[in-house]
Formats: sequence, C-alpha cells, structure tokens
Amino acid sequence: MNEFLNNMERKFGRFAISDLIRYMVAVYCLGAALGFASEMGMIDPNFYYNYLALNMERVFHGQVWRLFTYLLEPYGFGSGGSFVISVLFFFIKVNLFFLFGRSLEQAWGTFRFNLYILTGFLLNIVAALIMYLSPAHFEIYASGFEYIYWAMFFAFALNNPDMEFLLYFVLPIKAKWLAIADGIFLGYSIFQNLRIGFIYLTNGYTMRGQIYLSMALAIVIAMANFLVFFFATRDYRRIRPKEVKRRRNFQKQMRQPNQYEGGARHRCAICGRTELDAPGLDFRYCSKCEGNYEYCSDHLFTHQHVKKV
Repeated sequence: MNEFLNNMERKFGRFAISDLIRYMVAVYCLGAALGFASEMGMIDPNFYYNYLALNMERVFHGQVWRLFTYLLEPYGFGSGGSFVISVLFFFIKVNLFFLFGRSLEQAWGTFRFNLYILTGFLLNIVAALIMYLSPAHFEIYASGFEYIYWAMFFAFALNNPDMEFLLYFVLPIKAKWLAIADGIFLGYSIFQNLRIGFIYLTNGYTMRGQIYLSMALAIVIAMANFLVFFFATRDYRRIRPKEVKRRRNFQKQMRQPNQYEGGARHRCAICGRTELDAPGLDFRYCSKCEGNYEYCSDHLFTHQHVKKV
C-alpha cells in the first residue's frame, strides 16, 4: 500500500492542493452559516435536506449538485445562553481542525493528506449509493462529513501522543488519553445511532430513521478512512523478521567486548590497525556483513561485505 501511494504521488503529486484544510474549514463554516440561517428562520429548516443533502434518488433524477453540496452540512448553534457557548465551541473546533489538518499534512505530505480528504468524500458517496441500492432503499444520507474532520484527531494523537490539551480550559490531559476517550464515545455513538434509527423506522418515521442509520455508517467510514491512511504511511520494514534478526545480531555484536594485542578494543578487519596504532581513527561494525566484522573509517564504506555460504 505504501509503495502504491508513492507511485501515485510521483504521477499526480503536482496536482495536490497545499493547505487543503483551509478550504475544507471554509466549507465547514458555510455549513455552520446555513445552520444558523435555518435556526433564525431565514430559510426553511429543511432546506439542506430538500436541496443539498446526499439524496441518491434525486441525484439519479438530475440533481447532481448534491454530490458536492452535501458537504455543507448545517451546524446548530442553539439559542439564548447556549448560543454563546455554541459559538465559542465552534471557533475552538475550527482551530482544532486547522491544527490536526496541518499537522497531518506535514507528517504525511500534501498529496497523501489531499488523498485522505478526497477518499473520505468519495466513500460517503459510495455509502449513500449502497444504502440506496439496498433492499431498504434509503434515499436520505446524512453524510456526517464532520466525522472525517474528527478522525484526523486519532492520527494526530498517534503522531503526538504526549501533547497536552486543557480540558475545559483547566485540566491538562494528553492527546493519547483524549483519543481513547473519543474512540469509546464514537463506538457508543454508532450503537446509539443504530438503535434510534431502527426505533424510528419501526414506528414509521422513515426520514429520521434513515438519517440516524446513515450517521452510524458515516462514523464507520470516517474511522476506516483514517485507519487505512494512517497505517499505509507506516514503515513496516523495521518489523520484518529478517530485519529484526539483523538488528538483534548487530546489537549483540556491539555488546561483545573485544580484546586485541596491547589491550586494544578495536581492529579493522581489512588493514588490521587498532586505535593504538592510529588514535585518530574511528571504528564501526558493518551491519551488512554477516559476522563480527569491524572496520576503520578508511575501509568502512569501501570493503566487500562478508556473506556466509
């Protein structure tokens, strides 16, 4: 998988958009503005689901813009005192999205981060299509693309496990513990969305049931997208049995004390010089030679590697 991504990056890397999270956050803010307008009565409360949501039935009848506008998922702000708190937490979320996105782009590279966002975008469309073609024939799909944003936190926490956040602006807690708590919460959310969705469906509230079930699926998709991209960036050569054995043998060689004539502890396998003969020489073991072979700095990179037959 890593080699496949490397090949794709060599071919299409020039098309990657730098600082893509900036544009994704802009889309997220537009969705928040849509939610605010809906709550204030400026537009129909069902405007998003009637005209923008990922409804595959209507997509197949020509409303192809829904394949893109579904990203404008409205965000609720509440009213009264809760409105101020909601706005405050909204700005905190936006800043966290910037932190996670830019950190991952730096760790993965611009192309892979672009591919992560694009794959999350496409997987939600595929999920909506599968639900539509299923025997239940679900039309409405609440994308839950916000979960794609939040899934970035898991990769961020794995890259920065000891970074501390101030929970409620007071309690310092490390990213790894927040990630564990968030994983438990998302697992519980999947269960709850499935449970509520089936309750609505069995009681005849089809649209609400579809929304809750699709949100459960959206969480699964976001986590699967994160897992694929995170583990695809790992270097698995270090855990290959052959590589592990080579490092173990090399470390064993380094621990073995050598004793040569005159009390010398280092001797070049090519020229035979020791640190007593030339105090300025550096001596190193060769990790590619099979056996306990040490070389001076003059022959470390020029010798022929020893292989056991």
